[in-house]
Amino acid sequence: MKKIIVTGAGGYVGIPTCQSLLAKNYQVIALDRYFFGQDKLASINQHPHLTILKDDIRYCSPDIFKGVHAVIDLAGLSNDASAEINPALTVSINYKGSERFAREAKKSGVERYIYASSASVYGAGSKEALKETDPLAPQTEYAKSKVAIEHVLTEIKDDSFSPTMLRNATIFGLAPRMRFDLAINIMTMRAWKERVVYIMGGGEQWRPFVHVNDVVSALVLILESPKSKVHGEIFNVGSSELNYQIKQLAQFVVDVIPNVKIHTIPDDPDKRTYNVSFDKIQRVLDYKTKVHVHEGIVEIKQALEKGILNPDDPTCYTLQWYKSLLTWDSRIKELSYNGTIV
Repeated sequence: MKKIIVTGAGGYVGIPTCQSLLAKNYQVIALDRYFFGQDKLASINQHPHLTILKDDIRYCSPDIFKGVHAVIDLAGLSNDASAEINPALTVSINYKGSERFAREAKKSGVERYIYASSASVYGAGSKEALKETDPLAPQTEYAKSKVAIEHVLTEIKDDSFSPTMLRNATIFGLAPRMRFDLAINIMTMRAWKERVVYIMGGGEQWRPFVHVNDVVSALVLILESPKSKVHGEIFNVGSSELNYQIKQLAQFVVDVIPNVKIHTIPDDPDKRTYNVSFDKIQRVLDYKTKVHVHEGIVEIKQALEKGILNPDDPTCYTLQWYKSLLTWDSRIKELSYNGTIV
């Protein structure tokens, strides 16, 4: 039974990745700080092949790599806005932490390393159907950190250490650690709860989209593909059919949830726009996405209606949750005496 480390295992993509690997009879080490709560792993936390490891990629012992076949690296501050809270912290975690973890994995004999990068590395794309070989234009600290780790992994690859980088499209859909700070997810939630959808920046921006389960499928596919097909490769993950302008998403939501008003806000400091090609991953690995945007909207709407999702759960809002944690940390340090509050 092959042993796999999943970093960021308590996150939006991490939990369904662990679920999928366990279902395929892998032994999984689920490494995370679990900022959003270990309770999100309730469906698998008693699985005999799962080890929950509360640790940090910046500081964890190299001993954790003993007997590990592969790493699926999903760790880091998980979106552009969160990474901007404290740029130094972003460098510490998303860049230096990820670099340290990859180098330690290589030193310890890990054979395969799968890194979750992002299509946001294309930034303000200069053309449509951007390919993996096209110039990058990262606009944020988050995207810059992704580019930096791609370069590190490309530099350290060799015959015994085989990294693969996946530039995931903007993710949507239902997951145990839900996120309402992603375009389709938040539009659906606001339409259901507030009967309004906001379109920022006029809605002309292009983005590629991919369902969370299709991202998981891509991660597992890379893990199980012949090394010769994925060694040192970069793949855009998504579907060329799921490149949409933001204003189109609003209409999709209104198609599913009636009696919703659309408000267009003409200006937006976010100038990213990129339309991406996914031909390479389909051609090389025969990868195809399965879930369309409408299906993702419907599943979120139904989960909200059934009470499976709580739109007021603060852990669903990544930026606000990180800010709360930092505030609590500051207050606790200020109020503690001899290591305790009371």
